[in-house]
Amino acid sequence: MLKSTALRSAALLAVAAGLGACSNMKNAEVNPRTVAIVKLTSAAGGTPQPNPQSPVQGVINFSELRGITSVTGTVTGLKPNAPHGFHVHEKGDCSTPDFSSAGGHFNPTNQPHGAHGSGLHHLGDMPQLMADASGAAKVSFNSQTLKLRGVNSIIGKSVIVHRDPDDVNHQPVGNAGPRLACGVIMQN
Repeated sequence: MLKSTALRSAALLAVAAGLGACSNMKNAEVNPRTVAIVKLTSAAGGTPQPNPQSPVQGVINFSELRGITSVTGTVTGLKPNAPHGFHVHEKGDCSTPDFSSAGGHFNPTNQPHGAHGSGLHHLGDMPQLMADASGAAKVSFNSQTLKLRGVNSIIGKSVIVHRDPDDVNHQPVGNAGPRLACGVIMQN
């Protein structure tokens, strides 16, 4: 009798553990973490750099979980103590010297250009980069509009760093000036 009770208890524990594992697998399938990275490099030719001693470069990491994308990284070689426009562009192509091959801002929902996180804006609009005294800008923000999955995924698109600040008012791109660095967003 004691052996029978112990076997039933062990069987019930095994079933409960199996159900818990299935529940965790279901949650992982519904809300998996998706990770991507972009390595930014300077224009190979035409665009003059704001800091000639150091080309504009950087690494930006994207991590989406439960519909929120965390964006972190650093961009260096920028004009010191100055803001710079920073956007996801529609094409994953950085092949031309001026990066015009990246196309316009990523805007699959056909919205006006604006400020990330407030009001109407392109899905590719991101907060300005603000360079410190050494020309480095730290990136750290969360976004509900940048997506790494689904029809509006930014994976395979490009990130562009501009010479000038984004005034968020001029249509269609915010008057942010020449493109200084570009990189294609790749799933990690």
